[in-house]
Amino acid sequence: MTNFELYNPVNYIFGQGQIAKLANLTPKNTKVLLAYGGGSIFKNGVYDQVKAALADFELLEFGGIEPNPRYETLMKAVEIIRKENVGFVLAVGGGSVIDGVKFISGAVNYPGDAIEILKQRILFKDPSVCIPFGTVLTLPATGSEMNSGAVVTIEATQEKLTLGGSGLFPKFSIVDPTVIVSLPKRQLQNGVVDAFTHVLEQYITYSHDALLQDRIAESILQTLIEIGPSVVENPSDYKLATNFVWSATMALNGLIQKGVPSDWATHMIGHELTALYEIDHARTLAIIGPNLYRVMFDTKKEKLAQYGQRIWGLTGTKEEIALAAIEKTVEFYQTMGMKTRISENVENSVGTAELIVKRFEDRGWLALGERQNITPEKVREIVALSY
Repeated sequence: MTNFELYNPVNYIFGQGQIAKLANLTPKNTKVLLAYGGGSIFKNGVYDQVKAALADFELLEFGGIEPNPRYETLMKAVEIIRKENVGFVLAVGGGSVIDGVKFISGAVNYPGDAIEILKQRILFKDPSVCIPFGTVLTLPATGSEMNSGAVVTIEATQEKLTLGGSGLFPKFSIVDPTVIVSLPKRQLQNGVVDAFTHVLEQYITYSHDALLQDRIAESILQTLIEIGPSVVENPSDYKLATNFVWSATMALNGLIQKGVPSDWATHMIGHELTALYEIDHARTLAIIGPNLYRVMFDTKKEKLAQYGQRIWGLTGTKEEIALAAIEKTVEFYQTMGMKTRISENVENSVGTAELIVKRFEDRGWLALGERQNITPEKVREIVALSY
């Protein structure tokens, strides 16, 4: 196991009816900006609960944060905070809203051009330079409610880029599993697959001696396989909902990544498909992940075989199990409603591989993955295999 530091200061408040605690969690005597996306929080009652809990607070509102939040939109919120001297932001929504608020938090006091935060992948390590924020989660998937990373899209250049740092942890996150009952089936499917792939990015790398980390990762995968199809059909089942929401948080709150190698190339390639074609994030992961395993099979074979044995109960030679494990993953994604080819999601994907490779080369992303062996040539092969 490699050396690591585990720091996660998020006050995570889980369970039914917890939104009522907002008044005790939100700082007094400061202006609060309530940030949200579209109209879902008005339909599911979350907006009314938040407003009731914060009735004695001075609130401003900023709506319209998109799925795959846009830099251009978020900068409008930054200007409101500067102009109105807002001291705290409350993100009410899913991962996109929370990611957007993380960018806002860092951008308000950023001394340069805020687009540098994305272009240069700025890490905010000092929380004192960031606007503090909390979250009320309405869509489990990204784990953004309990981590310090974010992804933001620059609409002008069709780029989806990351930011983060220990200064961008939420002060608190309220997670009420009952809110998923109002989510569309597609979003629930996406949430399960997003969480599942987050675990795979930290698990299917190469063999190591961090035994507990592997077992924790495997338990999350097994839970998602067990409950995923059912929670999509029965989101009002509290047992299913609680286990789904907690699994999504655990998949990317930093715990299973400590002391082990991680990949993230599937995400980096997938982000480009979202930026170019507006394919749902989880669906890009379902497209790219299995083909990355096929192209990088020789270096991932050991962990693919372990995954196949422990998660899917497969038998045979190591190579047979590893290959079958990839197919089992595809089958699971398809069971969860994923279309696992680019061509099934967009009409014309000709030239996509070359475009993505050029973008990576222009950014200097020449060596990806846990072994830094996913070269531009490998990226081209992965994307071409995904058509």
